[in-house]
Amino acid sequence: MHEEKSNGSWRKVARQLQERKRLALRITPAAERAVRGGHPWLFAEGITKQSHNGRSGDLAVIFDRKNRFLAVGLYDPASPIRVRVLQQGEAAMVDGRWFGERVETAVSHRTPHFNDQTTAYRLIHGENDGLPGLVVDKYDQTFVIKLYTAAWVPHLEPVIGQLESMKPERIVLRLSRAVQDDHEALHGLRDGQHLLGRPTDAVRFLENGLWFEADVVRGQKTGFFLDQRENRARLEGLTAGKSVLNVFAYTGGFSLYAARGGAARVVSLDLSQPALATAVRNFKLNQHHANIANAEHELLLGDAFRAMTQLADGRQRFDVVVIDPPAFAKRQSEVAGALSSYGRLARLGARLLRPGGQLITASCSSRVTATDFFQAVEQGVAAENCILGEVAHTFHAVDHPIGFPEGAYLKCLWARVR
Repeated sequence: MHEEKSNGSWRKVARQLQERKRLALRITPAAERAVRGGHPWLFAEGITKQSHNGRSGDLAVIFDRKNRFLAVGLYDPASPIRVRVLQQGEAAMVDGRWFGERVETAVSHRTPHFNDQTTAYRLIHGENDGLPGLVVDKYDQTFVIKLYTAAWVPHLEPVIGQLESMKPERIVLRLSRAVQDDHEALHGLRDGQHLLGRPTDAVRFLENGLWFEADVVRGQKTGFFLDQRENRARLEGLTAGKSVLNVFAYTGGFSLYAARGGAARVVSLDLSQPALATAVRNFKLNQHHANIANAEHELLLGDAFRAMTQLADGRQRFDVVVIDPPAFAKRQSEVAGALSSYGRLARLGARLLRPGGQLITASCSSRVTATDFFQAVEQGVAAENCILGEVAHTFHAVDHPIGFPEGAYLKCLWARVR
């Protein structure tokens, strides 16, 4: 494939957008307390006065009730999170150099934790690295930027300039669904666009010595779930000689680790045919591992709830069941339904386990607290007249640090069921 002609056009747009007048904002006492306490979000209802109508990506300077500098951030008129705070407390010149230094700091915190056996990890974790709404994942020599606000568009040039110093082969842009709809603020940028390098869909990378393929253009998130790396590695030590069911398997991450750990049988269940096809390719990429070559890997295409029920009714039983669903609660009104779903999945998982079998179940919904999630799982298992013996709780991977309460989304329960 030829390099996209539009690879460099975004730079011209970004430069034109950078020269804008700054906004001045006054906010409510409650919002002031939150920002002063280090919260990275200022919601629309927290603004009492602003100097003029802002545009996406304007730098908004927030003043306290005594007209003193409080913070500066990215203004987004299309989002209920009206300002994403970049700098709080001490005034700073937020310019290209500032963005470059913030990117460099985030990257430097990751590199000591990885070696040539793991070539994919998160470089920038949004709010938790002081760059709210911006995520960057590294897949070997391909970097994927994901924007959760179009306010980053005018400031992409210094970010990408710093990333280019690491000499990636390509940089791909991914956009959240909300950002994709903000056409005016995108200035022609689109989801899946290559900002640097020759276009490609699938890229390969190593994770703890295992080869994986990720679709960085159309795949979920940025193409792979890097945040579950440490949980996948933990699973590997539990599967020797076991039968394993991987629910919401996606491209087979947990399945592949289970097989390398010596699992005799692995079943990957997912609703997506393309995801399961990638899982097959991932197994083929790792046939040089004897345990993977010898493992029986089965694919099961279908809805998780329905398929698990059918397996249970057919008296299928497993030694290990892994349940890693997508985010069930993306807004507060969905929390109750999410907890109900987690409970149902846990009950089905218990039905499918042999006595003393191991249940590993996770939640990536930030609106669901860890306490409520673990309780929902326990109640679901109890509804099957089983006892849940908790072994461990695990949370975020080292490259996904958490710096504020709403940023804590991933939690995983490891337990035996009898």
